[in-house]
Amino acid sequence: MTGEDPLPPLLEAVLSVGTDLELRTTLQHIVDAAAELTGARYAALATADPGQDGLIEISAPGAAVPEATVLTVPIRVQDEEFGTLHLAGKETFTAEDEQLLHVLAAQAGIAIGNARLYEAARQRERWIEGAAAVTTALLSDGPAADALTTVAERARILADASAGVILQPTEEGGMEIVTASTYDDPGDIVGTTIAPGSPVLEQLLGGEPVFVDDSATDPRMTTHVRHRFGPSMMLPLQADGRLIGTLALPRRRGDRPYTSVERLLAVQFASQAALALVLADAQHSRELLAVFEDRDRIARDLHDLVVQRLFATGMMLESTQRRTGAEDVQEDLTRAVDELQSTIQEVRTTIFALQQPPADAPTTLRGKVLRETAGAAALLGFTPSTQFTGAVETRVPEQTATQLLTALRRALATASRRTGVSRIEVTVDATATLPDGREGVRLTVHDDGETGDGGTGTTVTWQAPL
Repeated sequence: MTGEDPLPPLLEAVLSVGTDLELRTTLQHIVDAAAELTGARYAALATADPGQDGLIEISAPGAAVPEATVLTVPIRVQDEEFGTLHLAGKETFTAEDEQLLHVLAAQAGIAIGNARLYEAARQRERWIEGAAAVTTALLSDGPAADALTTVAERARILADASAGVILQPTEEGGMEIVTASTYDDPGDIVGTTIAPGSPVLEQLLGGEPVFVDDSATDPRMTTHVRHRFGPSMMLPLQADGRLIGTLALPRRRGDRPYTSVERLLAVQFASQAALALVLADAQHSRELLAVFEDRDRIARDLHDLVVQRLFATGMMLESTQRRTGAEDVQEDLTRAVDELQSTIQEVRTTIFALQQPPADAPTTLRGKVLRETAGAAALLGFTPSTQFTGAVETRVPEQTATQLLTALRRALATASRRTGVSRIEVTVDATATLPDGREGVRLTVHDDGETGDGGTGTTVTWQAPL
């Protein structure tokens, strides 16, 4: 560099180190500029605290720093020592070289500080968005197991971890992995337990996060899968003093350590996720309560319907006793029997509906028919009466059941558009005999609405062989 004005190359180097806000790229610019300014063949930057930024060493392309470096210059970010710039591979480093490196190091400290702020802001934004997405997902309908999986998977992605794992306390006082999100099959991870008395467990049960530099060698880690992982975070899922479980985020062996910013954001994410889990559980409880209240209403309606029908049937039979005409007696008795059979079918159908788990989709034909009629109530303003005859669960094949449900859906939709409909009766008969003599299933949908010719009452029939 003798005989040349060093100012333009220095200005170019200073400008180059601040052209990018990504930390790793900024450090690479610093190393490249240092080598170019001094004519050194080897240049590298070693960080003082790898856990601070997740970086250990940055070197110039193709460079390998010899054991005896010739020139070293510290880089400080504000009052903190960030790392050291090492140069080698030149016969003689001059005082001018050292002066240029000190100027470059000062500018590098400013660029590194800006890159840190930018990276922290980006990470914070990602974790906040992730926490909001988890809250939205948890407050939508879904089983509790799916909620835990959602937390584990989202946290794994945000932390750039090898796995996202949820542990929950066991009756014996330990903790067990109940769900895991990994790149590979998590089957051998789920079910892994931490035995009672473990130092890690004591911290977690006390609501303290645990940070591990290397899961494979840390004596506190005792599970059989620990050898797969390196840096790890174990974060209590705690809300209102209640420990729901633990979120563990291990990285692969040899992966970069978690930075202090990542640890802080992960702890905040775990707190928000725990609160979302509690809110989701409370919402689920409220929904169950609403279902049970609705069942109580149905039971009351059923009681009123049964009492009215039985009372009317009793009066009918009492009136029959006073009559002497054989033909009239026979007709009234037939009507009474029909009413009693209808009442029994109503009771059976309603009891079956009340026995269905509220959170589960129906899997039987009977349950699916009841779901269709219940869904039609939103358009009709009342729930159609439904009756079943025969073993509809075992006699009707799946394909035939699908066709029956399609026909039912169409018939209910048509009835809902008819004028004057105040009652719909749905009957599924698995003991029907088809016109050709074969055994079959018959669906009948009758409504009391007005017909196109001025009359009332429409009956739709669908049938298929078994």
